[in-house]
Amino acid sequence: MSTTLTPREKPVAVGETAPNFTLKDQNRNDWTLSDAVKKGDVVLCFYPLAFTSVCSTEMKCVSDEMAKWSSKGSQVVGISCDSFAVQAEWAKQLGLKQTLLADMHREVCKAFGLYWKDLNVSQRGTVVIGQSADGVAKVKWAQNREPGKAMNFEEVLAWLAN
Repeated sequence: MSTTLTPREKPVAVGETAPNFTLKDQNRNDWTLSDAVKKGDVVLCFYPLAFTSVCSTEMKCVSDEMAKWSSKGSQVVGISCDSFAVQAEWAKQLGLKQTLLADMHREVCKAFGLYWKDLNVSQRGTVVIGQSADGVAKVKWAQNREPGKAMNFEEVLAWLAN
């Protein structure tokens, strides 16, 4: 886990450098943003809690439509404050194909300005990150949403074409 992350009050904005981080995925492997963005756009899907209705529906839809995301040259990654063990079981039960990251210390959601203090979990949000010409991971598109509002997949996919 990166220890250089700085918490922020407001969500990241388009054009800003994305905070780099390393977290464990559901298989306990390290996943690093700066490595992933070298392969194409990364869509970070922040969600509050696994095994809840909106989070489950949203991540299941992402998984079911993986070919659409891949055709845009992007990787979709789910991220919540659940442990890697919870993420693994959730992925197994729902048949999820995407990488799920465990932000157990809440440092990443805080660094992206997507921390829900009242519940000590991440807010619901989507951040598209691409690599700029100078090799830096930059925010291309960002949205935070109300807890019960899932992402509009077509809207996010449209931004990946830019």
